[in-house]
Amino acid sequence: MTAADPAHLPAGSARRSPGRPDLPAGSARRSPGRPDLPAGSARPHVLAVAGSDPSGAAGLHADLRTLFSLGVHGMGVVSAVTAQNSVAVSGIWALPAAAVRGQLDAVLSDVRVDAVKTGMLASAQIVADVAEVLAGPVAAGIPLVVDPVGVASTGRSLVEPAAVGALVTDLLRLATVVTPNLDEVQQLTGVAVGDSPEVRAADLRRAADAMLALGPRWALVKGGHLPPDEDALDLLSDGTSVLELRSPRLPARHTRGTGCTLASAVAAHLARGLDVPAAVRAAKAYVTGAIAGGYGIGAGPGPVDQGWQGAGGAGR
Repeated sequence: MTAADPAHLPAGSARRSPGRPDLPAGSARRSPGRPDLPAGSARPHVLAVAGSDPSGAAGLHADLRTLFSLGVHGMGVVSAVTAQNSVAVSGIWALPAAAVRGQLDAVLSDVRVDAVKTGMLASAQIVADVAEVLAGPVAAGIPLVVDPVGVASTGRSLVEPAAVGALVTDLLRLATVVTPNLDEVQQLTGVAVGDSPEVRAADLRRAADAMLALGPRWALVKGGHLPPDEDALDLLSDGTSVLELRSPRLPARHTRGTGCTLASAVAAHLARGLDVPAAVRAAKAYVTGAIAGGYGIGAGPGPVDQGWQGAGGAGR
């Protein structure tokens, strides 16, 4: 099949890329470093690298649902296979690093990528290989969102200890944004955030500064684990600008996949051309709605509803 000439397409079919007024109608950026590739769809493309969740609540499944819901073409590289449900994680099998690299190479050699999001990277070798492959696209200006997944919401550790060290030495220095929760901040930097209002704001800034010291351009420290009687407070910083993001804390039980959803939403909005603060604000609003629409699927907590904005949302 040959590509249709945009001049012969029906009216309205060659729409501009949402949020990308710099792109002419019907066109798209060529793949960085691949001028031989024809311009393709103007829809933004986001590549997610993460583990699978057979219950469909978290990991790559949450990533791809988020990207689809936000009008982005989502692509997925599987880094690990898990056995889990709403109650527990009972098994984790990291893919061979060569298999992860092979998937990355296959996508990047052919498909335009406008942003990348990484999640669960279970082994040190996988982290090192992902960092090596992504160094070129990042240098070419492709934004990278790193969700430093270490522990499942059920409490089970998801990565080997050496993988945490590899995140610090190899991957975080490439990140446009890193999105740790408080447990992950402590795991990566040793900085703990206190529960009392008197120390919380200062601790969140210390946590962000500690994450920035590892090399990312921006740190989004998620305060969702703070006391439940106060607003959900996240802090975004690049070391100069500091933005506090507050939203009402919802009395929600079904919150699996929240971190994956937030990081993927940030990547989706970066792919649309928003700057980091605007992308994070939009992602925060989106994930708040997804939490409000969370739904049960088993005996334990269920997933957030990435489709809450559309007719397919579970709460509609």
